[in-house]
Amino acid sequence: MGDTRVALVTGATGGIGAAVARRLAADGFVVYAGGRRRRRLGLLAGELNGVALPFDVTVEEEVAGARAVVETGDGRIDVLVNAAGVFDLAPVVETRGEVLGRNLGVNLAGVVNVTRAFLPGMLAAGSGLVVNVGSVAGWRAFPENAAYSASKYGLRGFHDVLLEELQGTGVRACLLEPGAVDTAIWDPLDPDSAPHLPDRARMLRPEDVARAAGFVAGLPDSVAVPLLRIERA
Repeated sequence: MGDTRVALVTGATGGIGAAVARRLAADGFVVYAGGRRRRRLGLLAGELNGVALPFDVTVEEEVAGARAVVETGDGRIDVLVNAAGVFDLAPVVETRGEVLGRNLGVNLAGVVNVTRAFLPGMLAAGSGLVVNVGSVAGWRAFPENAAYSASKYGLRGFHDVLLEELQGTGVRACLLEPGAVDTAIWDPLDPDSAPHLPDRARMLRPEDVARAAGFVAGLPDSVAVPLLRIERA
């Protein structure tokens, strides 16, 4: 691949993930688009001249299979963007076990699974960047966010440990913490009709988060941005 940089974006069929994949492709990366919706992945990969990589971040065997595909192709990745995520709202007394498990499984365990799979290649190369897509709900409490906030607060804890372990390795990590982002994830919730939810017109756009990811990915290896919060002005 020569000097070509390679990125893997999970959740690439979602609003933020797709925007990040497009941003990195525009910046010259060969993009592996990871996700579960095969048809959408194929269309996105074709648009970006990238590679569709269908897998479920919560299934360790599928994550290992994705790593094997990368290893037989480009060998390793330069930038990993953990953008796969789910979002469920419910009061604490209505937060069932399956809802909590779904949020923790994708938003936290999925990030750990994918990072654990692809980090060794970066460590061996002495370079690379892990971008974890967190949320304002990872540091600020909102009503009905029990499951989602638990997963995003947990992600922040995982990220901080990752930063400690990466010291002196040449590998960097960045936690993006955007405010509410206007994606299809809000469609079933109709936030404009709910007084306790943000107005969609005042939300960030997926491209705003993608620009932040592209900015961090474009920095020299000697520059680290451990945390970047993104807010609507």
